[in-house]
Amino acid sequence: MSTTSTDPIADMLSRIRNAIAVNKYEVSLPHSSVKESVAKLLKDNRYIDGVAVEKAEVGKTLKLTISQPQTNSRITEIKRMSTPGRRYYSSADDIPTVKRGRGIVIVSTSKGLMTGDQAKKQHIGGELICKVY
Repeated sequence: MSTTSTDPIADMLSRIRNAIAVNKYEVSLPHSSVKESVAKLLKDNRYIDGVAVEKAEVGKTLKLTISQPQTNSRITEIKRMSTPGRRYYSSADDIPTVKRGRGIVIVSTSKGLMTGDQAKKQHIGGELICKVY
């Protein structure tokens, strides 16, 4: 079976969700620069503890530390918004807030990936990648 996916970001989010469901604190997945950017945004907003890029036999591996051992995850819900079959774009004024500001939306803009709050401050719209609470 191949490790490639039609939607690699959805695969990443599913791996994180599944790891949280079975109380694992680390996830390993194939590396891409977009997945690394999403993971760094999650780390910067303190939803995960660590992001590491490791050499593999072929290519690179992205290793995410969701939480420390014996502690609960800080992610309650992580959901893909834009899919390959239905892209979801938003202007800067229409970027949604998640759980009255307690969550984040990750937006792909012309200046790279950023949170919804950062995009609103810079008055930039873009494709809504996922929401995290």
